[in-house]
Amino acid sequence: MFVNHKWLVLWSLWAARFVRQPTPIRQLQDGSLLRGQYSPDGTHQRYFGIPYASSEFKYRFKAPGPAPKWEGVFEATRENIRCPQVYNNYLSLVVGPEDCLVLNVYTPNDAWDGAPLPVMVFVHGGGFKEGSGSALLYGPDYLVSKGVVLVTINYRLAIGGFACLGIKEAPGNAGLKDQVAALKWVQKNIRAFGGNPDDVTLFGESAGGASVSYHLLSPMSKGLFHRAIIQSGSSLGTWTRQRFPLKIASAVGKVLGHNTEDPHELYRIFQNTAINDLIAADIPRTKGRLMFAHLPFVPCIEKPIDGVEPFITDTPYNILSKGKFNKVPVIIGSNSEEGYMFAVRETDETLKNIDFEVTLELFDLKFPSDAVRKKEAETLKKLYMGDDEISWETLGKLSKLHGEPYFNIPGHIETGLISKSSDKPVYNYLFKYDGRRNIPKKIMAGRKFSRAPGATHADELFYLFSLFPFLKMFEDKMIETMTTLWTNFAKYGTPTPQDSEFKWPPTSLTSPTRLEINEPLAIAPATLWTPTLQYWEYLYDKYRAKDL
Repeated sequence: MFVNHKWLVLWSLWAARFVRQPTPIRQLQDGSLLRGQYSPDGTHQRYFGIPYASSEFKYRFKAPGPAPKWEGVFEATRENIRCPQVYNNYLSLVVGPEDCLVLNVYTPNDAWDGAPLPVMVFVHGGGFKEGSGSALLYGPDYLVSKGVVLVTINYRLAIGGFACLGIKEAPGNAGLKDQVAALKWVQKNIRAFGGNPDDVTLFGESAGGASVSYHLLSPMSKGLFHRAIIQSGSSLGTWTRQRFPLKIASAVGKVLGHNTEDPHELYRIFQNTAINDLIAADIPRTKGRLMFAHLPFVPCIEKPIDGVEPFITDTPYNILSKGKFNKVPVIIGSNSEEGYMFAVRETDETLKNIDFEVTLELFDLKFPSDAVRKKEAETLKKLYMGDDEISWETLGKLSKLHGEPYFNIPGHIETGLISKSSDKPVYNYLFKYDGRRNIPKKIMAGRKFSRAPGATHADELFYLFSLFPFLKMFEDKMIETMTTLWTNFAKYGTPTPQDSEFKWPPTSLTSPTRLEINEPLAIAPATLWTPTLQYWEYLYDKYRAKDL
């Protein structure tokens, strides 16, 4: 049979891009061996699904166990492992194995040619209830091409990661302790992948950003990272801390058919429940609150327990105010219209019932009387809505309530508290850019806000990670800007080193500034940019509750 050999060679070269090319074998500190694969374009190496700790049944609700060992060579090629989470809310479909603590490592091919490279460890968002470190969401191409080693991690979620019963068997914050275990794994093993364990930048977005903020506060995390980037999240956010964890756990017990507030009894119930049933046991949402505000299982303040190392035992505000946190260089910021993505999740029923006074109950505010709380709630409603009623037609006004108090104000306050006590630089930003890769706004908030100005929650991620690579051609400039700022910070401790054309100065108490990330970039005073944000600052200044 006649064969066109030239065509066959060309076809073989093209097809080879889709065949996994194995990397050299790498050896971990304990002697374990593993092997990954080269990226499809051959520019870097990918190691998927590396177990960094154990979260099997016997560690449920506790700090994770040691990393498992294996015989022979572990093939680090299995992608998209996730921790148990609800995949479909309508069907209560839960996906993910209970033993899910894995991480991914992405390394430039030349990482072993010279000095070890800076390392960036990313913590995913998802309200502490969903998400993973998967390359399907957090593609490494843009960051790794800048000469850093990238690590993305999984951690336990929802009740599996954040049940807080205040007893030795379930002290709380298992998910944050998972993240600590991942950081310790990086310290032990990242040299095998060409990374420098003494040059680690921890960064995250949303719940991941709040997690990074918590790591600044925890003695457990001290020395495990050297720089931090906090994107649209804060330990000061009302949605990032359980105020009444036993009450929440008891509510889950009722869903499972048990009526008790005894923590030991609740622990026995939860231990005897399959993980999928436990994760699917959603408690009723409080009438009058925003849809977004229904996040029952998030970090908590732990009770001191003999024999248990706590992650955190005081409120974030108290720790920051006292200056007793891990002082490292920090980038911290949020997006200009965080609330678009959450406002569209409301329903006809929830919109009808939204109550500003009920909403205020969530925040760390202590009013002298019910009458004062009612008055402040009425003022807030007037500032947000004017004379308009809450409806789909006025959702643009209401969307600011979905963003400002949950993301913008907490980050603003945290920036000031860190600046007050730290001798390390703090860089503040506001992401405002609206481009073709603002995927959350275009798709998730699209039916109402796709053409609205500004950037919504998570929009900036698509200028850092290579999901939807076919859109890169339209946004090369902003991708280059974001990845350069972030990786410069990881490499040099400043987002704009001396040879940069543009300068982003750190903020300070005497000269508070921020970078407005838009086209073009601009340095602006770090003032609160809406009357509603200014009113939230007033409320916290006057009524902040400082107790647990």
